[in-house]
Amino acid sequence: MSIEGQRRSVTLITGASDGIGAELAHVFAKNGHELVLVARRQDKLQALADQIKTTSGKAPVVIALDLIKADAVTQLVTQLNSAGLSIQYLVNNAGFGLIGRAVELNAAEQLDIIKLNCEALTALTLEFLPQLILHKGGLLNVASVAAFMPGPGFTIYYATKAYVRSFTEGLAEELKPLGVRVSCLCPGPVATGFQARAGFDFSGPMGAMKPAMLSSRDVAQQGYSGLMADKTIIIPGVVNKFLVFFARLTPRALLLPILAAAQKKR
Repeated sequence: MSIEGQRRSVTLITGASDGIGAELAHVFAKNGHELVLVARRQDKLQALADQIKTTSGKAPVVIALDLIKADAVTQLVTQLNSAGLSIQYLVNNAGFGLIGRAVELNAAEQLDIIKLNCEALTALTLEFLPQLILHKGGLLNVASVAAFMPGPGFTIYYATKAYVRSFTEGLAEELKPLGVRVSCLCPGPVATGFQARAGFDFSGPMGAMKPAMLSSRDVAQQGYSGLMADKTIIIPGVVNKFLVFFARLTPRALLLPILAAAQKKR
């Protein structure tokens, strides 16, 4: 038996301390997966792990780590190897964005969006692909409906999510003959800590969007179900499906000012 075959197979979820990531952890645990939870906040991760242990009987492994750091993947691999763990399912959920004009936002912070949303996601995927193939497991990358359109006023974030969607679709085709499920979850706005970090303001007219938002739990459940059904693109909610359909049909010359006006209101 190979060294990999002797290790416990687990599901690794990044950005697991809050919002969709935390709900994905609950959904995977409910379906019998042993978890490794990764995020920056040790306290929030541990609180989530304690909840999951109470409900599932299995204590997730908690790894507090900032995936933007240059040695983050190396640190993660070292800790997984020390614990005798092998990745069967990888959920790349960690990500953030900043709303505002690119010229006015901090350049270093905007580059950090690319580091987390694109570079870290890609590095983790490439690192664990051999294990996913060995276990005939799965990869779930969390993008956004932003992946289907340009985003003036939220430019870097939208661009990174377009990368995540394209990267996932390509991998899905490559890995299909190897028995690995590959999915891209593309939610619309969800009431999580993401919006606060991005700088959204849902007061006033923008508050009208809230009733149309799906809960993090609904999005997570649809993400899990879609992955297990080997669905490449998962767009939760009728409204979000319509937005993607509208964006695909609308000429860019018309779409760009509409999106710019929407972001400006936020």
